[in-house]
Amino acid sequence: MEQGKKEHFANGVIALRLEIQLRPLYLVQRVSRDRMVDCLSRVMLHTAVSCWQPLLGLALVAVFLGSTLACPSRCECSAQSRSVICHRKRYPAIPDGIPIETRILDLSKNRIQAINPDDFAPYPHVEDLDLSGNIIAYVEPGAFNSLFSLHTLSLKSNRIKLLSLGVFTGLSNLTALDISDNKVVILVDYMFQDLHNLKSLEVGDNELVYISHRAFNGLLALESLTLERCNLTVVPTEALSHLHNLVSLHMRYLSISTLHPYSFKKLFRLRHLEIDNWPSLDVFPANTLHGLNLTTLSVTNTNLSSFPYQALRHMPYLTHLNLSHSRIRTVEGGLLQDLVRLRELRLSGAQLVSVEPYAFQGLRWLKVLDVSHNKLDTLERGVFHAPEALELLLINDNPLVCDCRLMWLLQKRHSISFGEEQPECNTPEGIRGRPFKEFKETLLSYYVTCTKPKIRENRTQLVSVDEGQSARLQCSAEGTPRPMISWITPRRRHLTNRSHGRVMVHNNGSLDIKSVEVQDGGVYVCVASNTAGNDTLMVSLAVKSLGSLYANRTQYYVDPNSTTANSTNLPNMTFGLDLKTILVSTAMGCFTFLGVVLFCFLLLFVWSRGKGKHKNNIDIEYVPRSKSNGASAEGAEQAAGPRRFNMKMI
Repeated sequence: MEQGKKEHFANGVIALRLEIQLRPLYLVQRVSRDRMVDCLSRVMLHTAVSCWQPLLGLALVAVFLGSTLACPSRCECSAQSRSVICHRKRYPAIPDGIPIETRILDLSKNRIQAINPDDFAPYPHVEDLDLSGNIIAYVEPGAFNSLFSLHTLSLKSNRIKLLSLGVFTGLSNLTALDISDNKVVILVDYMFQDLHNLKSLEVGDNELVYISHRAFNGLLALESLTLERCNLTVVPTEALSHLHNLVSLHMRYLSISTLHPYSFKKLFRLRHLEIDNWPSLDVFPANTLHGLNLTTLSVTNTNLSSFPYQALRHMPYLTHLNLSHSRIRTVEGGLLQDLVRLRELRLSGAQLVSVEPYAFQGLRWLKVLDVSHNKLDTLERGVFHAPEALELLLINDNPLVCDCRLMWLLQKRHSISFGEEQPECNTPEGIRGRPFKEFKETLLSYYVTCTKPKIRENRTQLVSVDEGQSARLQCSAEGTPRPMISWITPRRRHLTNRSHGRVMVHNNGSLDIKSVEVQDGGVYVCVASNTAGNDTLMVSLAVKSLGSLYANRTQYYVDPNSTTANSTNLPNMTFGLDLKTILVSTAMGCFTFLGVVLFCFLLLFVWSRGKGKHKNNIDIEYVPRSKSNGASAEGAEQAAGPRRFNMKMI
């Protein structure tokens, strides 16, 4: 019996040793060493009485022994994840009692004011440190020197004004750093030079006015950078040029008004560029994105008024393009064909009035198109290169005219997704407000119709203006859908609804020509067209010349009695001469004649000098013509007197 008790006691001691070695060094409350010894004595006493009591005693010993390595008061500790969570506990400094083996340390939302080099020296195993939401105003250089295993550091939402050199020394394994929402004014040279493995950097919501050219030097592995809500007025091109491995760049809520050519030079691996909430940005230069091979480009909430075709010409790998919330009014035809891999295009909340035919020519892989919240009245099938590839079309909140132009889309409404909000018809009256999904197939041809354009007052017009004045040629038409007006000039130039130098075609169809020149005269053809057909009108423009050589230039006109709008007869020509023209021509002839006579006298003089002296001498006295007003006074005096020369006759 005594031998059995000894064996039980020995087994209990071995179990106790194993429990001490394997037990994690974490528990929720503290127990004094004296109490632990007292408990251990009681356990040993009870093990001599019975066989089952030693096992219970050993378990209690293990529990109380672990309690000697406690957790900071009011904090939550987890032995399994080796984490200490002291979130929002009002600590004015780093609390005592943090276990040495801690890997996750959350000190966010406290009242810590500064970070000193000795604060984290006892915790070399920390991998994730969160100091966000405190009132830290200063971080002393070398404050994180002992945190060799640190991977994530957050200093977000503090009061830091300056991060000196050496603050991040020793953090060679850091992969994510967040210093956003502070009061940092400048990023100095080499401040991140020790962060060789950093992959993500957040620098937003600061008072940044300048980023030094070498501020990002040393960030060899950085893949993601966020700059937002700062006072930057230009893109920090030189600073960014050191980030050769940057993949994602996010620049939001900035006051940058101008993008310069080559703004993102040397970012050879950049794939995702986001420009958001630059309200002053109104121009996107052609070479801004030169050298980039982007797959995702987002330029949203800007003041852009035109589609940046030239800037996108060299983006063959672009798959996602977002130009939403801008002032873009038109997507022109045939200018996006270089974006051969584009799959998603978003233009939501812009001011789109029209998407011209062949606008998406070459985009054979386009699957998602978002043109919601615009001013479109239609979206024709001819806009797309491959309409069958379209999977998601967001076209809601547009004043859609449900006529024959939208027939293809109504027929495709069961095989294409319109998102959560169905598009509705704005006109005609009979189907106003009706969602696409409610149309019955048998009634489509009844409701969705088109009528051929008809030009009002379709008879040949004659417009006469003086050279230098402005001319307006009128042309208006009606039809369903609303006809598009274009003009063909006498030189066969096609003018659509936009400005062409001195020539402007207005939305109402009228053609304005500023400072009319003689060569502007001729026959102009107005063409009104829609899906159902077209109609034409001829307008003759006669320009009266004000030139000094000719009173009237050749003028073209069309017989006003002609009733054939598409007549190909050559226009009649008229010529005119007046008294001024005759006088000018006569004067020029007289000057020529007098010049020839004088030249003959000079030839006789030269020839006679070569023959020697003769008896027949003739003295000729003449008074030369007075010079122009610009001649000098001395020259005028010499010219006033008579001159004499001797001519020898044969």
